Amino acid sequence: MKWVTLISFIFLFSSARSRNLQRVAREAEHKSEIAHRYNDLKEETFKAVTMITFAQYLQRCSYDGLSKLVKDVVDLAQKCVANEDAPECTKSLPSIFLDEICQVEKLRDSYGTMADCCSKADPERNECFLSFKVSQPDFVQPYQRPASDVICKEYQDNRVPFLGHFIYSVARREPFLYAPTILSLAADYEHALQTCCKESDVGACLDEKAAAIKERAKKVSVKQQYSCGILKKFGERTFKADKLALLSQKYPKAPLSEMLKILQHVMGIYKECCEGDMVECMDDRAELMTYMCSKQDVFSSKIKDCCEKPVVERSECIIEAEFDDKPEDLPSLVERYLEDKEVCKGFEAGHDAFMAEFVYEYARRHPEFSTQLILRVSKGYEALMEKCCKTDNPPECYGNTVEMLHKPIKETQEVVKTNCELLTTKGETDFLKALLIRYTKKMPQVSTDTLVEIGKKMSAIGTKCCQLPEDRRLPCSEGYLSIVIQDMCRRQETTPINDNVSHCCSDSYAYRRPCFTAMGVDTKYVPPAFDPEMFSFDEKLCTAPPAERELGQMKLLVNLIKRKPQMTEEQIKTIADGFTAMVDKCCKQSNIDTCFGEEGANLIVQSRAILGISA
Repeated sequence: MKWVTLISFIFLFSSARSRNLQRVAREAEHKSEIAHRYNDLKEETFKAVTMITFAQYLQRCSYDGLSKLVKDVVDLAQKCVANEDAPECTKSLPSIFLDEICQVEKLRDSYGTMADCCSKADPERNECFLSFKVSQPDFVQPYQRPASDVICKEYQDNRVPFLGHFIYSVARREPFLYAPTILSLAADYEHALQTCCKESDVGACLDEKAAAIKERAKKVSVKQQYSCGILKKFGERTFKADKLALLSQKYPKAPLSEMLKILQHVMGIYKECCEGDMVECMDDRAELMTYMCSKQDVFSSKIKDCCEKPVVERSECIIEAEFDDKPEDLPSLVERYLEDKEVCKGFEAGHDAFMAEFVYEYARRHPEFSTQLILRVSKGYEALMEKCCKTDNPPECYGNTVEMLHKPIKETQEVVKTNCELLTTKGETDFLKALLIRYTKKMPQVSTDTLVEIGKKMSAIGTKCCQLPEDRRLPCSEGYLSIVIQDMCRRQETTPINDNVSHCCSDSYAYRRPCFTAMGVDTKYVPPAFDPEMFSFDEKLCTAPPAERELGQMKLLVNLIKRKPQMTEEQIKTIADGFTAMVDKCCKQSNIDTCFGEEGANLIVQSRAILGISA
């Protein structure tokens, strides 16, 4: 296919609205949005998603209180199905839900300044309400499962309200979890009940299955909040590129035209889900999955079992399905993108469409890479084309640049290799210490508890990913590290850390992880005065459980580096060895506290001398 023809073909899809073409046509066909969503989802699912929406906005409200709001919206939907011309039926769904919330009596008494959101116009009103959502709030108790001796009868006799309470409980504790996921979790819970209620020990059976459901909810919630954060921070173009890379890896046999078509659907669905528009999120995602299941031969051989599941369970299954096998004998991209003398014509004729095709072609060949690495390679190629296409002889400029384009690949592979080797040779405890030293030096302003929390998350990523096969280590490591970094960057927005962190968080999504990896010691940091009270030693170092002792040592290490981030590995080792010797000696003494008082004072003096810190 010639470049210009290909670019024109892709451009038709790339320039489409984020809310897909089919949906635009449907909105023109239906006068009432609420009526056609109700018809699509049917009463039980529409009610459930309406409950999810209200529970995620009004997290303090009781189940009975929200049930009244759900009834109001369902009554309106049924009225609009009967008469789409009724005045209130032409409102958008978000407006219908927010109007209902703003009519709640004593809203200010329960929610304080959140009530001020009602004075704003849409879409600012919705953005205001979203800002008040609290993930896993202290004021909401986790789901309380009924006692084992009554749970099965309660489920069998009152299935709908029983599952309704489960959905309500999950939604108000997880206000950012997408409605399709919550309904999928409810389906998992129902399957668990159907299995366990046949067992002799119902409680033990449910304990095991509930733990797996809870773990899946936590994992998916983190990923969904991450996706919404990236969309909000970096905008649609970056988000689309990242999702195109992932879709191309997952469905490498599908043609680019289909990839771009479902990309538009995916983009619109994420916007709806991230904006709390759960009814449309649910309906549009179900529609996308139905479309993909109707074209299994085009997309993937791995989704057959998913497509046989009920609609509520189908989408999560497809999202979690394995990557399809990539086509055999895919040609090298060097000839097409670095040896073709006409490359600049395609690049300049339709820049975004050309780069979309590059991302697609590169990603489908490299399931062993992270999407962020694929975007780094793409950005490198884009920068190369922008430079070379302005020269008198572009082919000569871009003709021998394969090694240059491979630089981000080598950097990422080396980071993964180095860290996995460190973990394997030194063990988890020393690996965690290495991470704490590394990141305390980069951002000593962060609280000790937060640094230890971040270090533990990164260490867990190493433990999880380094044991995987070689071709899965890199996407696993960088994928999860990107989530941890996003969490740090979210905190940075409300509590600024330092200029280096701010730069890495804001400059480039694709280069975030390498930016943090390359970040050096914060030279502008002014350490607090050396406080001996920060290094108190007592008998707990001998008597506390091993995990508690280890945590205390980690905090001590962080606090020490905060006093002088420039300290060398040798200095850290000398002080750490002195600490270990002190603990070994004092824990054998009859008067432990006296020993720690004397030896601790000596260690502090020696540490000050090593670090050059005056008394």
